[in-house]
Parts: sequence; C-alpha cells; structure tokens
Amino acid sequence: MQAPIAKKIEKKLEKHGDIRIDNYYWLNERENLEVIQYLEDENKYTAEVLKPTEELQAKLFEEMKSRIKEDDSSVPYKLNGYWYLTEYQKGKEYPIHKRRKDTLDNEDQILFDVNPMAEGYSYYKLEGLSISPDNRLCTFGVDNVSRRIYTIQIKNLETGEILEDKIENTTGGSVWAADNETLFYTRKDETLRAYQIWKHKLGTASEEDILVYEETDDTFSVYVYKSKSREFIIIGTSSTVSDEYRFISANEPDSEFKIFQERERDLEYAIEHFGNEFYIQTNKDDAFNFKLMKTPVSNTTQENWVEVIAHREDTFIEGFEIFKNYLVIEERTNGLMQMNIKAWDGSEDYYLPFNEETYTAGTGTNTDFDTDILRYGYTSLTTPTSVIDFNMKDKTSIVKKEQEVLGDFNKDNYVSERIWAEARDGEKVAISLVHHKDTKLSADTPLLLYAYGSYGYTIEPNFSSIRLSLLDRGFVYAIAHIRGGQYLGREWYEDGKMLDKKNTFFDYIDCAKHLISSNYTSTPHLYGMGGSAGGLLMGAVINYEPNLFNGIVAQVPFVDVVTTMLDDTIPLTTGEYDEWGNPNEEEYYHYMKEYSPYDNVEAKAYPNMYVSTGLHDSQVQYWEPAKWVAKLRDLKTDNNILLLDTNMDTGHGGASGRFESLKEDAKEDAFLFMLEGITK
Repeated sequence: MQAPIAKKIEKKLEKHGDIRIDNYYWLNERENLEVIQYLEDENKYTAEVLKPTEELQAKLFEEMKSRIKEDDSSVPYKLNGYWYLTEYQKGKEYPIHKRRKDTLDNEDQILFDVNPMAEGYSYYKLEGLSISPDNRLCTFGVDNVSRRIYTIQIKNLETGEILEDKIENTTGGSVWAADNETLFYTRKDETLRAYQIWKHKLGTASEEDILVYEETDDTFSVYVYKSKSREFIIIGTSSTVSDEYRFISANEPDSEFKIFQERERDLEYAIEHFGNEFYIQTNKDDAFNFKLMKTPVSNTTQENWVEVIAHREDTFIEGFEIFKNYLVIEERTNGLMQMNIKAWDGSEDYYLPFNEETYTAGTGTNTDFDTDILRYGYTSLTTPTSVIDFNMKDKTSIVKKEQEVLGDFNKDNYVSERIWAEARDGEKVAISLVHHKDTKLSADTPLLLYAYGSYGYTIEPNFSSIRLSLLDRGFVYAIAHIRGGQYLGREWYEDGKMLDKKNTFFDYIDCAKHLISSNYTSTPHLYGMGGSAGGLLMGAVINYEPNLFNGIVAQVPFVDVVTTMLDDTIPLTTGEYDEWGNPNEEEYYHYMKEYSPYDNVEAKAYPNMYVSTGLHDSQVQYWEPAKWVAKLRDLKTDNNILLLDTNMDTGHGGASGRFESLKEDAKEDAFLFMLEGITK
C-alpha cells in the first residue's frame, strides 16, 4: 500500500516582511470531507504498515492489562463527616465514586457509577465532583467530545435525582458557598480560555446566572476554588509570569470580591488560608526559587507580607501544606523532592527520609487542619506507587496502599540510576534510567529516551506497570530532565523558554549523545519519545540531528509553532506568549522560525516515525501533526517508516476508558519492537 500523498494548495503567510509558503494549510478545515478522507487514508496506511504487529499488539494489550488489578479502589479520605473513595470493578472501563458516613465500616453510598453513564459514547469524562457543605448535593461536569468543554449538572445524593440545573461551556469544576444554594463556576471563551467566573443560584436557569468576574487580558486564565479552611471562596487569575487573587467569605456569596494583591508583571504568588492569616508562596523580591510568607486576613497587600521561609538559591519550593501543629514544605533540591516538616512551636524541624537514587514524592489528599497525620505519595522507576500516612508527632508511618502489580512482578528484577550528561554550554543535565537487571548495557541495547521540557513541568521518575513490557524485552527507559522543566529549580525553567528555548532541544540531543558515548546504546538502537510540547521537542531534534535516532514517537505534537502562535483564535495561544514569545514581535518571530519543526522540514533523511493525534484535540489542533507528516512525506529522502495515527473520537488525552488507552500504548511499543526486530 502506498503512503497517502496530501495535495498541495499554496498559501502565502507573510509577517515582518518574511514570506512562508504553507502547502498544507488547507488541512485545518475540520469540516472539509477531503480533510477527513486524508486522515482516514493515513489511518489505513498506518494499520497496513503495522499489520505484522497486530498479534503482538494484542499480546501487549493483554499483558499490560493483566498487570493492573481490575477490582481496585483508592485510599479513602475523610471530608466533612464522610469517607470518599473511588472503585474500579472487573471488566469495567470507568470508575465508581462512593462515600461512607462517619466510619469506613458503614455501607457504601454510590455517588456516580460512570460505566452506565458512558454507554453509547466513544469518549466520556466525568470531572469536578463538588459536595455541598450539608452533604446533600453534588455538582459534576461531563465532557463527551474530548474538547475539555464540560456541562455542569447537580445531583441530589439523598434521592438520586439529577436536578434541572444545567450549565454549559465550563471547565467542569464548581465551588459551593456555605448556604448550599450558591455555586461559582468558570466559563470558557471561543478559544477555550477560562475567562469568566459566574454565580449560579440553585433551581434557576443558567441564563439568570450572574457574571462575577471577567478576565479581559487574554494572556491570563481564571479559576475559582475554596480554601482548605472552607472559609473563603477565592478567584485566581494567572499568566505565565503573574498572578492575582480575589476572595470573599463563603458565608457571604453575594458580597463583592476583594483583591488580595493587584497583579504586577513578574510577581507570582499563590495563597492558602489558616486561622487569622493567609500564607503566600511567592517569588517577591527576586526570590526566583520562591519563598513562603504570611499576612493578616484584614491586610493582604504585599507591604504587609512577612517572611516565614526564606528564599534559597539551591532549593525550589514546590508547594506547602498547613496543619494545626505543623507546616509541611515540598522542596526540590538537586532535582529530588524533599518534605520538610516544621512544628509551629519550633520543637521540630526535620525531613522525611528517602533513600533511592532517583524517585518522586509529594503530598496527597490532606483535607483537615486538626491532625498530626500527613498523607503523601512515594514512587520511583522501580517502586510501585504507595500512599503513606505519616504521623508527624511520633514519626511513624503506615502504608495505606501500595500499587499492586499482578503477575510475576518483582521490583528487585529492575535497576534504576541517575547519571549526568554535560550539555554543550557546560550545564549538567540529569538522566533517570531503569532497565531489567539482566539487560546488558552495550551499543546493541535498545534505549527509549523520553522528555518534555516546557512550562516548568517536571517529568518525575515514576513507576509504570505499562513500561514493564519494554523493560522485559531488553529496553532501557530513560528520562532526560532537560531545561524548560523545573527539575533543578526555577532558573532551569527560565533557561529553557522564550529566547532560550533552543537549550531544551540541545540538552536532549546532548543527553542522547552522552548515552551513546557511555555505551548504554547506539544510534541504530536509540529511540526518542515526547508528547505535546514534548512532541515539539521531537520535531526540533530530528531537524537538528536527523541521524541520531533510529525511531521517534511523537504524541499529539506541537510542531507548527510560528503559525499557531500567530493565530490568537486557537486555544492556548495568547496565554503562552510568555512561554514561547509573541511572534507579532519580530525578534520572537525569527527565533521561533529557526526551530519550529514544520517550518524547518528539509529534503534529507529522517528517522522512522510514529506520529499520533486526536481529531478533537483542544490543546494541539490535529492539523499540526497532519501538516507535518504531509510535508515530511513530500520532502524526506529516506525509505524509513512514517506513520500518522489519528484517533477520530478523542482529543489531547487520548481514550477515556481505563483500559482502552492501553491499546495506544501497545501500538507505540509494537512500533518500537518492529524496528528492533522483536516479535514476541
């Protein structure tokens, strides 16, 4: 079967006197039947090329599924007199949300069984469960298209009745005032930016809802939440480099929201309430790794802020958790998460001990102030995820749940380590690795190098039972902790964005070369993987170093950077000017154009490639990968495999069912195994 060839319709795109020719611009016509036909032709071609792996795909799917405990449930947490938990049942794709009154010994009350709710839909997502203060009502949001646009409804938990209230075009979440009648929620605009907070009164039509706040600066997004104390309703509005909050008493839903601290460019802050004070995580006064401050509820502007935890150049404050007797600070030092526990009376100040070379840890669901128990999670590349209750007073721990991996899994069969590569500018970049203990490291060892490198998002070295299918077949799995993430603190992020974005790509390339020179693998057995902004990474890397990798998996890749960032009608564009730069300014335009994967496709050999997307993707529109593959097909000079796989039913996150998404993982693995000649 011949690969589909997309027709060319020349489109001239001019900016700053520079002309780009885009022959595949027409592929963004979502309603054009010719576009749909092209995507379906690409899907048929992908199926044909991968046909020899169908049996292996089926085996991989069953293998991955068999490791997952089908009858499973979350660790219950207590909120306002009820224990809440989520359960999965054998043979079912979707969760069942439950609660038990007072004690865990009491009988289940089923809030939502999503399985029958999802029947008849190719995609179904239930989000934003919010219980009223009197425990009688629950709001919930539903998206059955995969565009992350939710319709909010309300369920009477005593009668099981779904109320007539229906609120469309929201983010899915909502917040109850203390009166059990007033809801605050967030609406989206035509670009899917969260831009308005509305107030809804129970039993009224959504047309009668009151607009509480509108964010007119299109580089900001808005959200609403209730403080842990449940005393305040807080509206937050944030851009990449600035934050602003407003608040009212939850007991006075019709009062005017008061500004906490007016926005200032490059002033970032986040707030939480405790007692008579607000606690503030902020970068105020050039605290680039953030510090912790506090201020009285009655005087919240920054001249009243008092330092609680000072800024440190070698330690990044990720977050904090407040208890009646203790303060817990989540910190990252030298790339590793730490939890610092401090008693308010000064009697205790210590860190939780973590012993593995590379791991991740973080606070879990901690709903109460008046407890000495900290719930946190722990995992590593070899250790399944655990939920742990730690007594901060007597320093004892109870493992409430460890992820159960079915089958013959033994964590001692796997080895993880952290090594450091030197980037071309002298910076040291960490790489976390894991492999089976019987895998011999050499130039013949297949290695998959994963990375992301944007938005300050750190790819943690987490455990994955799905990944075992790779490791058990002799692959090394590696994560490059490149700039653009916050693995080594805030500066690590700043050095991988805007006019320093190329550091992200060069770090990844230099990590790959270090792995080769250190005899972990070699080019014929080296593979790259990244999704979304990590897909941009894949596209940039293969333009810079097309001969470095044997294969690339690019998931929902953001590859048409210049055109997308010039189109402010597309979701996310305006809110990301401080991440990528605004190409309406000439300096940023030319810098972006130098690395934008789509704009830099050339007539040369490229590695084998598997590219995935979703027709309804709200984050990276489907046409970016579609155009990229079409241009690559036209210009590439090699005979390597190039596949475009479009899920016609889903968006950015892929399939919604618990196990359905495993088919996508199995297909990606099968592609890699095909290139390695692994057939079983």
